[in-house]
Amino acid sequence: MGPLKRIVETMDRYVNEDILENTMRPWARANLGRSWVFQHDNNPKHTSGHVANWFRRRRVDLLEWPSQSPDLNPIEQMWEELERRLKGVRASNANQKFAQLQAAWKSIPMTVVQTLLDLMPCRCQAVIDAKGYPTKY
Repeated sequence: MGPLKRIVETMDRYVNEDILENTMRPWARANLGRSWVFQHDNNPKHTSGHVANWFRRRRVDLLEWPSQSPDLNPIEQMWEELERRLKGVRASNANQKFAQLQAAWKSIPMTVVQTLLDLMPCRCQAVIDAKGYPTKY
């Protein structure tokens, strides 16, 4: 799993590009090598011409999939896992909260991630069977 990146300003295409260039890309190159596929939720800030151009220039392969489909994006389940781990945990300020988020994120075992990835064929089939409508995932 890649690192969490704290966003303190408004997330726009420029902030997104900065995260891609200075957080995601170095992590991916160090941990995944040169052969990997990027998945995003087709949010306009992720698909703007500016960001699409960044993906082309960097030769990043993108996974084609339905726009904003939480049924198919494993990160949605990861956010739920993070939320469960921090349920009832209070923070006195934003810095403390981000430190808690980072610690909880790092504590999620790879078996959780692998299980989510292993379920992808079932999740894809469920979306097909539901003709794009919401599924149990």
